[in-house]
Amino acid sequence: MAASTHTVTNQVPPLVGYDVFAADRALVEAVDRHLDPELLDEAREELSALGRTSGSAQVQEWGALANENPPKLRTHDRYGNRIDEVDFHPSWHRLLGKGVSAGLTSAWSRPGGHLRRAAGFVIWTQAEAGNGCPLSMTHAAVPALRTDPALAAEWEPRLTSTIYDQELRPAAQKAGVLFGMGMTEKQGGSDVRANTTEARPLAEDGTYALTGHKWFCSAPMSDGFLVLAQAPGGLTCFLVPRVLEDGTRNVFRIQRLKDKLGNRSNASSEVEFDGTWARRVGDEGRGVRTIIEMVAATRLDCVLGSASLMRQAVAQAIHHSTYREAFGGRLLDKPLMRNVLADLALESEAATTLAMRLAAAYDDGSEQERAFLRLAVPAAKYWVTKRCTPVAVEALECLGGNGYVEESGMPRLLRESPLNSIWEGAGNVQALDVLRALQREPGALDAYLREVGQARGADHRLDGAIKNLLAELADLDGIEARARRLVERIALVLQGSLLVRYAPPEVADAFCASRLGGDWGAAFGTLPHSLDLATVVERARPVS
Repeated sequence: MAASTHTVTNQVPPLVGYDVFAADRALVEAVDRHLDPELLDEAREELSALGRTSGSAQVQEWGALANENPPKLRTHDRYGNRIDEVDFHPSWHRLLGKGVSAGLTSAWSRPGGHLRRAAGFVIWTQAEAGNGCPLSMTHAAVPALRTDPALAAEWEPRLTSTIYDQELRPAAQKAGVLFGMGMTEKQGGSDVRANTTEARPLAEDGTYALTGHKWFCSAPMSDGFLVLAQAPGGLTCFLVPRVLEDGTRNVFRIQRLKDKLGNRSNASSEVEFDGTWARRVGDEGRGVRTIIEMVAATRLDCVLGSASLMRQAVAQAIHHSTYREAFGGRLLDKPLMRNVLADLALESEAATTLAMRLAAAYDDGSEQERAFLRLAVPAAKYWVTKRCTPVAVEALECLGGNGYVEESGMPRLLRESPLNSIWEGAGNVQALDVLRALQREPGALDAYLREVGQARGADHRLDGAIKNLLAELADLDGIEARARRLVERIALVLQGSLLVRYAPPEVADAFCASRLGGDWGAAFGTLPHSLDLATVVERARPVS
């Protein structure tokens, strides 16, 4: 009998078998706060069911398997016929199918749909972020298609369906479809007006033939794509179906799949159009204006996605510290570790609270809320997505060497964390978009100031931050070079206002002291020691 060389002790059990929704107090309170009371019981039941699924061992295994077995491109079949198909691991299809059935593409078709869908998106993408991409683009395609009532009538019921059908066949034969997007090209990137893909009219019925190349086209297995191309009248939006009505494949040549840092389970590709059949969406020359609503919706999903990643990273760090012992006691009880965890929890709660406020504004749909979103979405997209990576890094470090090991799941969160800051326009694009909103749409600033003004007088540090922000807004000298600083302050003041109004006093006090009052270091774990940090950490602990 072999002698035992060691006994495993002081190792943390996996964070599994819990309700991801019920364990997230900031998310639960946001749903309670913003959703119509008549819808609340149904929504809570629905979100808890999704939360239990997301937190289950089975779904967590699916997420790991989908990342360990990334998609593979098959350009031709065994006979040499061009097919341009992408093969995914079965776990990917299970995850994506569950996301569709959970209503993560159907916000537009039910009351309170955006808030309920946003909460579901935060819950579900904690299990695996990669499947969030096709869910997001399918959801976001609806407002762009609504610029053409005939197209919307045809496609919207399929896009908002809760049925996942992975087979490539004519959309008219499917109960549910997925959509992708193709805007960027190798010569232009975010400068889509530099696109060179050409659109040649085929008839007077709005059909065209596209010829060109797209540098980034995610989820190429989708049933349709909204793409930008140069028509005779200028840059225009088009709908490109993957399969034509007669069952033949449209010309959609997948040149290669990108080998990405993270988001490994999701396929991102380069595609070629060569006489590809397409239908115009909106007027010629109005492509950016047509697709901008889709972009705005996917930008909000970047905020939601980063809030989801932060929440999972913080939950893992606090869970680890609850069970792990060092130097005579639990890590959770060590003052310095508690400071780190509280600081991370503040960042996570501020992101969640802001993201859900934006989703509620979509449901409201009033002119004032639309004006508020025009400024708040790019500001939130800039700031929340940028905070995701440092949160993931610090949370990983809370697990020590164990966090650096793939089995912990933390490296996957870390690799995923920069993506939302890049996708749908990186930081500078968002900052410049905020400047455009300030300069061209005065109603956007008015709506923003009315929102943050609701908390005036409740915290002197917030009042001071609002005053300083107004002074910065009044100074136009070197405004573009100062844009990042300005947008950061816009986002922080908005987060501070929301937390002062809605979060427990301990959370709001710590946020205002550090993020707005300046009593904060350059790294996490530098909060003022006099704050009630234990309460902040306990609020974020993932127990349901």
